[in-house]
Amino acid sequence: MRIGLSSYSLDRLIKAGQMNLMEAIDWTAKNGAEVMELVPFAFRFDDRDTGKIDLDLIGRARRRAADAGISLVNYSVLANLLQEGEAQEREIARVCHEVDIAAELDLKQMRHDISAFRRPMDQSTQADFDRLLPVMADAAARISEHGKKRGVMTLLENHGFFVNGCDRVERLLDAVDTGNYGLLLDTGNIICVDEDPAAAAVRLAKRCVMVHLKDFYVRTRDPGDASQFDCAGQWFRSRGGKYLRGAILGQGDLDVPAALKALKDAGFQGDIAIEFEGMEEPRLASAVSLMNARRILDAV
Repeated sequence: MRIGLSSYSLDRLIKAGQMNLMEAIDWTAKNGAEVMELVPFAFRFDDRDTGKIDLDLIGRARRRAADAGISLVNYSVLANLLQEGEAQEREIARVCHEVDIAAELDLKQMRHDISAFRRPMDQSTQADFDRLLPVMADAAARISEHGKKRGVMTLLENHGFFVNGCDRVERLLDAVDTGNYGLLLDTGNIICVDEDPAAAAVRLAKRCVMVHLKDFYVRTRDPGDASQFDCAGQWFRSRGGKYLRGAILGQGDLDVPAALKALKDAGFQGDIAIEFEGMEEPRLASAVSLMNARRILDAV
């Protein structure tokens, strides 16, 4: 298993102009990461208005990673594939365009969301999932087929409150029969629906193509400054009402060693990207997270 960092962990610095993408690649490599995931939130590889792909920036990113001795391994984008009519068609086309960007980056896999993170809880019931499963499967399959043509496997991540939890993840994976659709297991996100990270790793490891590794503080009483959805450093709430906040890996309340041991015992050989979304300074938090991930993995 190779351990690395998602660029998402450094988003605050990139958005603030304290670090650009090339500097983020260099920093990640210098701090011991073997791989890096690209998440185009604080940067993008196309023109916002025209959609024209910036091949120069892509080329520079690829060369910078090669020079730094780090592998770019995944591209992760947001999506809402629970729409109707023309809105749904536009969203499928947009995500297929992101697949094209991943292909130009010479990446072999790309994760895209299915549901908006802030989908209201009263619209995220099991009945809603059952009703919308054919819609989700159709959209994911069409994007996956486009990915197959471009040499990019598309990935489902357990994310948010709608397409999360072992049962729902397995049902959607089973419904997309393209041979080009896999799982990016987020061992932290599973707590958002009150499931155990280690148990999820045991159950889903054989289906994993890649892993997001993160940690959370977990509280049962209101710590203040909490909302339902704002997870970027603040306290937010799980489906069952627990209070969660991002933590430096190994310093939160999740049993990270148990999750990593479950993956190792299952024979998982894919890449692991750490996602940090806590309140601490991102460079310190990411550096400590990388050190802890390697230390824990070696020990379990």
